[in-house]
Amino acid sequence: MLHVSMIGCGAIGVGVMEILKSDPEVAFDMVVVPEAHMERARSTVSTLAPTARVVSRLGEERPDLLIECAGHQAIAEHIIPALERGIPCMVVSIGALSEPGLVDQLEAAARAGKTQVQLLSGAIGAIDALAAAKVGGLESVVYTGRKPPQAWKDTPAEAAFDLDALKEPTIIFEGSAREAARLYPKNANVAATLSLAGLGLDQTRVRLYADPGVSENVHYVEARGAFGGFELTMRGKPLAANPKTSALTVYSVVRALGNRAHALSI
Repeated sequence: MLHVSMIGCGAIGVGVMEILKSDPEVAFDMVVVPEAHMERARSTVSTLAPTARVVSRLGEERPDLLIECAGHQAIAEHIIPALERGIPCMVVSIGALSEPGLVDQLEAAARAGKTQVQLLSGAIGAIDALAAAKVGGLESVVYTGRKPPQAWKDTPAEAAFDLDALKEPTIIFEGSAREAARLYPKNANVAATLSLAGLGLDQTRVRLYADPGVSENVHYVEARGAFGGFELTMRGKPLAANPKTSALTVYSVVRALGNRAHALSI
């Protein structure tokens, strides 16, 4: 049995526990949340993982695996110290790794602890193909993201465009993945994941559209290199509990945990 501790009890964490609550090979022992959220988290966790403890930090416990489902701040606060202690970790909030130096800090912590940190693919696919293509040599990776205009509220696009009045697909950003992550941090996970698997944050090109013709989050990836080329289009449905999160992100976490816990991995 795989004994897991989870950081976070929001839409992603709850979705993961809901799917895995009947899996006999995965046990959630602890859920880590800020002290202000502990009472609410206990109520939620009690129905999904009755034996799990809700705590504000990991303490001296050593789970088989620690997984981050809590957002960017949790990486520095919980993941890096756990790696330094030799605890294997998984990270969902890949967009945080656009912060200069953070990837190096994660790698250094994992080396110091003689363990490994796995970056999950989340809302995008073909990461295995992209990472394999990198071995032979990549020439270009371009990511195009389309969301309904309302999805870009509370971002720099709202100041630059009248989102309510858009009638045609409109480019709200074009540039590097690093710059996209800086300006649109809440939308950075897909671009950052593609960058880390492929050409890096500065060489991966990003276009973001506010498109009144779509109702889903549409991800389009085009990659070229020594291997040939591929094009991927994904239309992600949002998570019912949190429309800002892709349902595929939850499924990505469940798959990764299953690959660790089950005899057969793919």
